[in-house]
Amino acid sequence: MTDVVDPYRVLCVVGARPNFMKTVPVVRELAARDGFEPILVHTGQHYDAGMSTVFFEELGVGAPDHLLGVGSGSHAVQTARVMERIEPVIEAERPDLVLVPGDVNSTLAAALVAAKLQIPVGHLEAGLRSFDRTMPEELNRILTDQLSDLLFIHSPEARDNLLRENVDGHAIHAVGNTMIDTLVAMRGRIDATDLAGRLGVEAGRYLVVTLHRPALVDTPLLADAIRALEQIGTDLPIVFPCHPRTRARMASLGVSPSPERVQLTDPLGYLDFLGLVAHARAVLTDSGGIQEETTFLGVPCFTLRDNTERPVTCEIGTNVLLGLAPERILEVPALIEERAGVTHRAPDGWDGHAAVRVVDVIDRFLTDARVPAAPAVAYQT
Repeated sequence: MTDVVDPYRVLCVVGARPNFMKTVPVVRELAARDGFEPILVHTGQHYDAGMSTVFFEELGVGAPDHLLGVGSGSHAVQTARVMERIEPVIEAERPDLVLVPGDVNSTLAAALVAAKLQIPVGHLEAGLRSFDRTMPEELNRILTDQLSDLLFIHSPEARDNLLRENVDGHAIHAVGNTMIDTLVAMRGRIDATDLAGRLGVEAGRYLVVTLHRPALVDTPLLADAIRALEQIGTDLPIVFPCHPRTRARMASLGVSPSPERVQLTDPLGYLDFLGLVAHARAVLTDSGGIQEETTFLGVPCFTLRDNTERPVTCEIGTNVLLGLAPERILEVPALIEERAGVTHRAPDGWDGHAAVRVVDVIDRFLTDARVPAAPAVAYQT
């Protein structure tokens, strides 16, 4: 009689919008293979329906197996809530591996709990560095990488960053970009959306804006940015899907852009947002993930930050760092014209098959862990 081998149980943790797109392809690939059982945990770090639930519905993975509902709070409070609520889940599920994506508070919290429970950790999008420790995400990235047994990278500089931090090179695996897997899988539905038409803007002739990082939003620079957007909005229509915190901050500053120049919308679902980006003339953002999505789509991106943890997008030429300088928004129309007709190739591994490579690595790692060590051989004298 053949012994029944238990499936490998991989607990995948998501908490914020970019996490969903990075993790869903891996969850799907795990579910499609014999011998694996994915367990999806949503911490609820993004709890607005427009920024959370809608993504699970659109991406077709259904409800998560566990919803922790941590909500908002300070970094300490949010991280502590995730740790407190995910520990009993991990203890009950006893996974063979905990997989965490990106750099949000949920990522670090889940990795820390898993490591203390002696459960291996895999980190999607490992090795990215802005070299700016004032960013909470940078601290989350660095610490999660130190806790991880498998480091999945999607660009060459990530390996260099990890090796400089004395990470074991054997733990580093170049697999590509799983977020692009989601974009490739959904491309037909993305291209079929017509949000631009519903908003009354012409494809290829508008600017998409997203701004949410504290370095901009939590300072008077936000008001400067809105005023600059109004100026360029006379000739370049602007659509601004607005993060709830950004909208609240605008209200506290008494800033309200003219709707004829800057259309504010509520947060968008994945398909509508990527459809809007795919048909845009350009994008202005302070997001990390959008720098990658625009690179794959070939849409010029202008990043309102002093640094980026995705330097490969600047090296390719799809992304331009403007600095944390709202006055440079006024240069965007001219910069767009300079890039008219220029085409670029996506980085290696940004091809829609990264999740397959991730699960191949996980399979080898967990199989090796299950193989009992050979007995020691005593040397005879």
